[in-house]
Amino acid sequence: MYAVIDVETTGGNFNSGRLTEIAVYLHDGNEIVDEFSTLINPEQPIPYMITRITGISNEMVAEAPRFCEIARRIVEMTEGAVFVAHNASFDYNFIRHEFKRLGYTYKRATLCTVKLSRKLIPGQPSYSLGKLCNTLGIQINNRHRAAGDALATTHLFNMLLHIDREGITSQAANTIPAMLREVPEETGVYYIHDANGKIVYIGKSINMFERLIQHYRNNETRKAIKLRDDMAMVSHECTGSELIALLLESHEIKKHKPLFNRQQRRSIFSYGLFSFTDEKGYRNLHVAHSLNGEQAITAFTTREHARNYLYSLVDKFELCRKLCGLYRTNEACFHYGIRQCRGACIGEEPVEAYNRRVDAAVRVSGFMQPDFFIIDNGRNKEEVAVIKIAGGRYCGFGYTGIHDLSQPMLDACIKPYDDNRDTRQIILSYLKKNPKTTLIKVQNQQWQYIDEKPY
Repeated sequence: MYAVIDVETTGGNFNSGRLTEIAVYLHDGNEIVDEFSTLINPEQPIPYMITRITGISNEMVAEAPRFCEIARRIVEMTEGAVFVAHNASFDYNFIRHEFKRLGYTYKRATLCTVKLSRKLIPGQPSYSLGKLCNTLGIQINNRHRAAGDALATTHLFNMLLHIDREGITSQAANTIPAMLREVPEETGVYYIHDANGKIVYIGKSINMFERLIQHYRNNETRKAIKLRDDMAMVSHECTGSELIALLLESHEIKKHKPLFNRQQRRSIFSYGLFSFTDEKGYRNLHVAHSLNGEQAITAFTTREHARNYLYSLVDKFELCRKLCGLYRTNEACFHYGIRQCRGACIGEEPVEAYNRRVDAAVRVSGFMQPDFFIIDNGRNKEEVAVIKIAGGRYCGFGYTGIHDLSQPMLDACIKPYDDNRDTRQIILSYLKKNPKTTLIKVQNQQWQYIDEKPY
């Protein structure tokens, strides 16, 4: 049995958004045998832009049932059915989070008609529901409304069944193994073990259960099939925070070097970019081995990578190659002669002017704000995740209670982890993609929100 579903929402984020409409068409593999659709009171305002797209206004949902009033109907209707939707993760995550707010774990196997269409009807100009249906001659009545889109998805699913009924039926009937049923639909890091207990793959996901199901059902490449066949046991660690999941995944891959993470594995970060001030007051940059205990500005896997990066800084900030250890001479460097160096190598450029550009180069290599905490989602409602940056380097992460946010408590909860170029890039990329993330520094046990972003 298949439950073909579409939802309309107050926005694109299932953590903060709510459902405004839902439609379910129960399909037995041949025809529709039951259906249900209703507007839903989201218990929060619907943004004007969403109303423009869907036509669903605050007035329309004012007297509609709340999700808690229809939840039982959704559970009963989809029990034992495969959850089918166009871009299934969107609809499924919104419904799953609505149930999570009620304290209920909603777990269904899913099929995505976007993925099925790409596989069974390749070469289409677009796989968005509207454009794909238009290309295939499937009529959509009431576009961007749950019932209209769900019915169109049902017709599309029918077409896909006619193309490869055996393959879809086999995928849908593929029972979820016991080792995966215990994995929660939470954010975290998961480990796939072989029959000997050895870790052969490490991954992260905001929905570990769903991602592992994808691994289990992936037959598209030899590597995917081999990973699935080697899967004898799984373990996991919930993180709550997606950022911590990214950091933990990176650390664990470097630690265990799993067979199927070959492209993600890195050797030890043996070289670093360092700085010192010479006897004339000029700040020098140089590449050196990073195993001497000194904290590098940023780290690299090879000397070549480190030197190439330093060359890029020299070019970008017009630094002296001699003072960066890239040109050996007792006289002026070669680039001074061709006017690509301002003369710091012979004391001609003022120390303050040169050092300002070196400071700028160092800032882009790390964090502009040297000391701060990142506060993110915890593993439950009673805690927060904490990531610590000190001296411009990543120190580690931990968890503390939502009311235990004094500086001693924040410092005490941190479990130390290695700082390297990967971890810094992970943090910087995450903060750029999530600019509303809470960033604070704590002085005298008082919170001070950081106004200037540290990246």
